[in-house]
Amino acid sequence: MPRNMGFFLLGLRNYNHSFIFNPRTRLLHSLPSNSTDPIGETAIFIQNIINFRRQKPTNEIEKALERCGFELTEDLVLNVLHRHHSDWQPAYVFFNWVSKKSDLSIGSEPYNKILDILGKMRRFEELHQVFDEMSERKGLVNEVTYGILLNRYAAAHMVDEAIGVFKRRKDFGFGFELDLLAFQALLMWLCRYKHVEVAENLFYSFGKQHELVYSDIKTWNIVLNGWCVRGNVHEAKRFWSDLLASGCHPDLFTCGIFINALTKKGKLGTALKLFRAMWGYKRCNPDVTICNSIINALCFKKRIPEALQVFEEMKERGCEPNAATYNTLIKYLCNIRRMEKVYEFVDEMERKQGDCLPNHVTYSFLLKSLKRAEEVPDLLERMERNGCSLIGDTYNLLLKLYMDWDCQERVEQTWNEMERHGLGPDQRSYIVMIHGYCDKGRRDDALRYYREMKSKGLKLEPRTEKLVDSMNLNCDEKKLAA
Repeated sequence: MPRNMGFFLLGLRNYNHSFIFNPRTRLLHSLPSNSTDPIGETAIFIQNIINFRRQKPTNEIEKALERCGFELTEDLVLNVLHRHHSDWQPAYVFFNWVSKKSDLSIGSEPYNKILDILGKMRRFEELHQVFDEMSERKGLVNEVTYGILLNRYAAAHMVDEAIGVFKRRKDFGFGFELDLLAFQALLMWLCRYKHVEVAENLFYSFGKQHELVYSDIKTWNIVLNGWCVRGNVHEAKRFWSDLLASGCHPDLFTCGIFINALTKKGKLGTALKLFRAMWGYKRCNPDVTICNSIINALCFKKRIPEALQVFEEMKERGCEPNAATYNTLIKYLCNIRRMEKVYEFVDEMERKQGDCLPNHVTYSFLLKSLKRAEEVPDLLERMERNGCSLIGDTYNLLLKLYMDWDCQERVEQTWNEMERHGLGPDQRSYIVMIHGYCDKGRRDDALRYYREMKSKGLKLEPRTEKLVDSMNLNCDEKKLAA
């Protein structure tokens, strides 16, 4: 607990007129005085300090942090950074202040966290500064760092930079030999963000130099999956032919990729034939992932009775369903309001425990099926009993539901609770609020959330941008008419 905390909070309570600089600045309530989470309480305190001075120069924020005298630990630093995972500026200011402290030598984890935050928000100039500092301190750059850089560069379509990180691995102390897992990670992230052509070219280029690349089926599967996810069955078939010609034998995952691609392209009949044929081969019996793909495709085509038959058949053949299996069925049964069957499945998941225990996806479908705000607390209580804590996506869903039901008090409560637990708000939270208030004719509230979102560097979706432009145009027209 930082000293002077009580005095500081008391001063803030009596200083409401200071919020003029930002009408939507909020102070988060600290945890109860008997809290068992002193790190969380101190992190909220720091979050309040930074948020309160958001528009102030960096040196003023640093002076305020210095005056409070809390004890810095790596766990505390991580907690504060986590609370700003969608708000890069306060995270960056706080991290820079921490990194200058001579009495605290932070390890790889805080560096990786700030790199991930900056990369997520496309702040690559700041990311490079932090990474250069991290590189100068020997032993901090690790495989997690490598993965974060690949992910964020590929997500921003900075393909050359992503490849450059792989080629510079030896500079980071990872050795001079080709690391197959590191190469596969590069291909995976490139394919994840639709750069499959580049990934395939790299695969063949490195494969000519390193036999290990060609001989590993996992590497082939990554590129094959990339083409299938792109929905390009023609290129997938071409690459499949190359795979067979190479002498590398397809595995269960290879077959699963093809079945998934066929179902996504609407070729369910062909997928079902391959699925049925696989049961005849001992080494290639469908696993739960393949069964889930077939069940999902049948449900999507509104062939739910057949999906339930596959569900029963897989259990009879010794392929145990997992939470994803149940979630697929629950999703589509909720859509047709077969709620008795839905909760029968939920009860079964709770009895089985383990991999079948209801998760955030399960509860999101159940929440969407509710008709009234009064039904939410019982479901959230059931969620808590099963050890499933709320995550950012759950809070965003609750925001949308309460907004749709016009429960403004619960909207505000949900927003504050999400902030208090460091789970938002993120881009989706603001979009929900902007669209929700616009639909209710509360244009000023919608624009206020838009301005706050913009101040945090969060990007608008195209549809939200059009909506904001329309609201601003209406404002201008009213001013001219006046």
